[in-house]
Amino acid sequence: MSAVELIREGSLARLVMNRPEVHNAFDDGLIAELTDALDRVEGDDAIRAVVLTGAGASFSAGADLNWMRGMAAASEADNRADSLRLATLMRRLQFLAKPTVARVNGAAFGGGVGLVACCDIAIAAEGAKFALSEVKLGLVPAVISPYVIAAIGLRQARRLFITGEIFGSGAALAMGLVHETVPLEELDAAIDRIVGLLGKGGPIAQNEAKHLALGMGGMELEAMQEVDAVNAALIAQLRVSAEGQAGLTAFLDKTQPPWLG
Repeated sequence: MSAVELIREGSLARLVMNRPEVHNAFDDGLIAELTDALDRVEGDDAIRAVVLTGAGASFSAGADLNWMRGMAAASEADNRADSLRLATLMRRLQFLAKPTVARVNGAAFGGGVGLVACCDIAIAAEGAKFALSEVKLGLVPAVISPYVIAAIGLRQARRLFITGEIFGSGAALAMGLVHETVPLEELDAAIDRIVGLLGKGGPIAQNEAKHLALGMGGMELEAMQEVDAVNAALIAQLRVSAEGQAGLTAFLDKTQPPWLG
């Protein structure tokens, strides 16, 4: 079964992360398929807008356990290459030449928060939970950090990066991670309303408007490629460090990391 479904509905493309049994967690396959789907969408002039969501009860729970187990055993060079693939996905979504809407149907953790932050518009179900919990593993949210900070601001990011706390849809709305929250049963209607608004704009003007906003906010594609390389090197270094190895091992073995005593 494909890890990502690309569903065309007229001028709309729905990208559905399709690993509900693991809450749409990231692994090599999902990252590759989602990146490829974004490439196909961008190359299709008939598609005017993209909705990104997850199958089942969650949006995306972050890193897959088996993927994390492989990262813990991999070399620093392999971890850097792995992180660069995730960074490429985030950058691809951030700068996609089509309007993007995150349909946040449930929990979004780690990289899932990154995907939400990279979309132009995000609407969440009221019960959705969010977290940037990497520090609990002795890691940091490196490759998603530029996009999350752009979405919620430096002050909020500093707190969430260092506490790793779980927060709800109301807090996500207040800090700007999502634009709107609605009851789950009203989520599709809210998405349809936004898609309808997007259909009224000129596609060239929308692409230019999107990149105007990004550029005025200090986010340029070429510069982000350099930032991604630095951040991928950072997370690779931490994954193979003593603390990162201890944190990953404790998480996978369901034990406490050493810093908890």
